Amino acid sequence: YDTNAGEVSLSSCSPSTSRQNNETPSCSVKTNREKFEAKYLQLLKLGEGGQGTVYAGERKTDNLPVAIKRIPKAAVKTGPVVINGKTHMVPLEGLLMVRVAGGAGSLGKHAAVSLLDWYDLGPEVLLVMERPVPCEDLQTYLDKNLFLREDQAKNIMKQLVEAAIKMHSLGVFHRDIKAENVLVDFSSDVPRVGIIDFGSACLVTEIPHNSFCGTPSYVPPEFFRLGTYEAGPSTVWQLGALLYELVDSYFTTRKFLRKKITINTMLSKDCQDLLKVCLAVNPQERGTLEQILLHPWFS
Repeated sequence: YDTNAGEVSLSSCSPSTSRQNNETPSCSVKTNREKFEAKYLQLLKLGEGGQGTVYAGERKTDNLPVAIKRIPKAAVKTGPVVINGKTHMVPLEGLLMVRVAGGAGSLGKHAAVSLLDWYDLGPEVLLVMERPVPCEDLQTYLDKNLFLREDQAKNIMKQLVEAAIKMHSLGVFHRDIKAENVLVDFSSDVPRVGIIDFGSACLVTEIPHNSFCGTPSYVPPEFFRLGTYEAGPSTVWQLGALLYELVDSYFTTRKFLRKKITINTMLSKDCQDLLKVCLAVNPQERGTLEQILLHPWFS
C-alpha cells in the first residue's frame, strides 16, 4: 500500500508505534494515550462485536461527533504502508477505509465512513472515525419498523450498490454488508447511507477466497458447495439478502437453500425479479453489481 503520505492523519502515532515486529515501547504507548485523551472525549458504548467495541465520542476542539473503535491488539490485522519513504505496519482495517473513503479531509463525501486518526495503545488499537449525526444503523431502524416500503428500500439499496461498485473499483471487498453495518440518516426526505465496519474487509483478488470471513447467515451458496467465493458474486448475494430483509423479513442462506424462505409475491414484479437475480444460487447466473444497478426496479 502507498497512502501517498497524506490521505490519512497519522500524526497521532509516531512511526515507532507501527514497527514491523509489532513491538510497542511503553513510552510510546503512554504518549499515544495522552495524545488521544487530549484530542478526543470518549462517551457511551455504541456496540460490541468480534472485531472490537465501538464508542461514541467527540473531538474536543470543535465537538465533532466521532466513533471510537477499540480493537484488542491480538485481533488487529496489519498491512505495510509507505509514510515519508519508510514502510510501517498499519491496521489493515484503517488502510482499507482510507482507500475507500479517504481520511480527515473527506468527511461526508463517500458512502463509507472516513478514518480520522488511529492510535497504538499497546494492548489495543484505536480507530477514530467519522460519526454522522443524526443517524442510526439500519438494523436498529428495522427492529422498530419491521420492514420498509419499496420506495424507501430502493433509495437505500441504490446507494449500497453504487458504494459496492466504487469499493470494488478501488480494490476493496467489504465481505460483511448487512443491516448492522449500514448507517442511515433518516432526518431528510432522501436518507443518506454510510457503510461501516471494515474489520472483515480485504483486497479484491483474482483468486477465489477459500476462508469465509463475515456473517454466517449471509454466506454465499457457492462456499457451501465449492468451499470458495469471489468478491463480485458474494457481494451481490449479500445485497440480495439485505434487500429481502428490508422488504420482507429475516434471511439466512441455509433457510433459503432449504426453501424455508421464499420471495414474497405481494412485492412488485420488478422487486421480485431483482431478488431472484441477486439470490440466484449459481453464481454464474447471478447478476453483476453493474447489471443490478441497471435493473428496472431502480428506474
